[in-house]
Parts: sequence; C-alpha cells; structure tokens
Amino acid sequence: MRNSASALLANAFWTCGVLPAFLVCFGFTGVAHAQFAVCNQTIDAINVSVAKETGGTFGTEGWWTIGANRCVDVIKEELTGRYVYVYATDVFGQPILTGDYEGHDMCIGTRRFSIQGTDSCWQRGYQSVRFRLVDTKEMSRWTFFLKDPDAN
Repeated sequence: MRNSASALLANAFWTCGVLPAFLVCFGFTGVAHAQFAVCNQTIDAINVSVAKETGGTFGTEGWWTIGANRCVDVIKEELTGRYVYVYATDVFGQPILTGDYEGHDMCIGTRRFSIQGTDSCWQRGYQSVRFRLVDTKEMSRWTFFLKDPDAN
C-alpha cells in the first residue's frame, strides 16, 4: 500500500519522466547564488553593513541582523569590483571588527539605510565609522566569515 506522497511521486515519474518527478519532489525553481554573503561564526547575533564602489562613488547599506552560526546574502547582484567593505557591531552597537586593518571611513545610519558618498557624514546626519576592506580577488561571488576574536 502506497501513501499519497509515494503515489504522487510515482505518478509524476511514470507520466512525465525523471526530471519532472525530481522537480515535483524537491520543488526546484532554479539555483539562487549569493553574490556576497556574510556568515556569523560567533556565539552572538551581529548587525552588518556593507559598502562598495559603483560608478566612482562609494555607497553604504545596512543593517542586516545575522544570528549565531548563520549566513545572510547582503549583495544579491554579481560583484563587479574587487573590494567590498564590511562594518559589524554586536547587539549593543559596539564594533566587532577591531584591531589594525586596512579599511575606509564611511557613513552609517542608526536604522535601515542606503547612503551614497563618504563625505560629511556628521553634517548629513550619519555616523562615520571604519569599514574593513574585503579583497574578493575579482571573483563574482564571495563569502566573508566573521569569527569570535578568541577563535583560532
């Protein structure tokens, strides 16, 4: 005796062929690829902002909240430049990308934002913070992993 799921799959397999049966079974609608993903490998939730250069002007965008041991696609389109910049805070707003690293000062907002340009952040009502440079090696897709500072 077959259950209804088995009967549906068998019917799709014999009526339409192997590929349609696979599509019915797994709900395949196409492969989605993250172009720039940030993975949080810390034990706490984090807030992330990203920046990239487009047409000679830097733009920043945020916030994405990423739970512990989770990844989020923050840039959906293919990467066209070599560098992406990342700024991240803990849930209390404290920066978590600390230390001596190459980066660039850019603007962020306190709530969801999309800001063009890096000049006069304070005068425009934004905060100026140092974003960490991520070299994507001119790849069209990249994943950046944020780890606990104490992790080896």
